[in-house]
Amino acid sequence: MVMVVASPASGELGSLFAAFDKDADGRISAAELRLCMRAALGEDVTAEDAEALVASVDADGDGLLDEGEFARLVRAEAAGGEEEEERRRRRGLVAAFGMYAVEGEGRITPASLRRMLSRLGARREVDDCRAMIRRFDLDGDGVLSFDEFEIMMMNA
Repeated sequence: MVMVVASPASGELGSLFAAFDKDADGRISAAELRLCMRAALGEDVTAEDAEALVASVDADGDGLLDEGEFARLVRAEAAGGEEEEERRRRRGLVAAFGMYAVEGEGRITPASLRRMLSRLGARREVDDCRAMIRRFDLDGDGVLSFDEFEIMMMNA
């Protein structure tokens, strides 16, 4: 479940807290959290999930979120979303690396790079592929490891 609704560093948290605090008592209950998540995000959260979210940051154990606890919840949810995005990015890189790498060797050689580029319609000579690899071949072994490929893709 993702509850990223405002930048954790922004001044928007105060007004967001006020919007979630329906009865204006300075605290957000699990029921208020649930109602606002449904209205603001279109996300239907079970009562148990809302209570678990509240409990995850409820420092004083009163079952309610004050503004500080609410800010911690938003930050925690934002960080969780970033971690998921990083996992997705990494899976995509692993899949792309697998397309170029020599099967079973876990590395991209000039010949395997030439072969994949050719399949993609970009004809290159092996020497051109060697030059391409050389730009990101940090250990100088003439091939790209996954780590070197990742650096190359981040600089593309």
